[in-house]
Amino acid sequence: MSSHLNTLAEKAKNIKALLFDVDGVLTDGGIIYDYQGRESKRFNVKDGMIIQYLRKANVLTGVITGRVSEVVKYRCDELELDMQFHGIKDKNAIYTQIKMDYNLSDDEIAYIGDDINDLSILQQCGLSATPADGHVTLKSRVDWVLQTPGGHGALRELADFIVENKGGYEALLNFPQS
Repeated sequence: MSSHLNTLAEKAKNIKALLFDVDGVLTDGGIIYDYQGRESKRFNVKDGMIIQYLRKANVLTGVITGRVSEVVKYRCDELELDMQFHGIKDKNAIYTQIKMDYNLSDDEIAYIGDDINDLSILQQCGLSATPADGHVTLKSRVDWVLQTPGGHGALRELADFIVENKGGYEALLNFPQS
């Protein structure tokens, strides 16, 4: 394992909360409107599946998004996220509040964001990532540029890494040891 991956693995072991943006992370950033102005979005089921395993690994999950969208609220409720914040202009203020409310330090929080409004959190948190298609400004300022683009399992890529480094799926699912 490379020294960079070793560093990321050590950071992942400390994670107690995984926070993320929505548009450009859980979605590909596209917004579809029908002729009556109703919004729809495409979410990747793999990103949703990982939430239950994060919960089993005692990792809190939460969304901090700048937009207000009923579709996104529905998806967050469906995933039973521990926290969700919609229509947020100052994401850093919410990040600070989360740390206080859940008694977390920066090194216990991972965050994945794709655009410049995520930068303040990405520069503070213990493990920061951006999807493969994240804004160029973020790519040199995060711990990890993921291989996966937003909306195609980027959250899953980071979350899998966290779960694996916190003991792995075998421990969570009580797989027989071989």
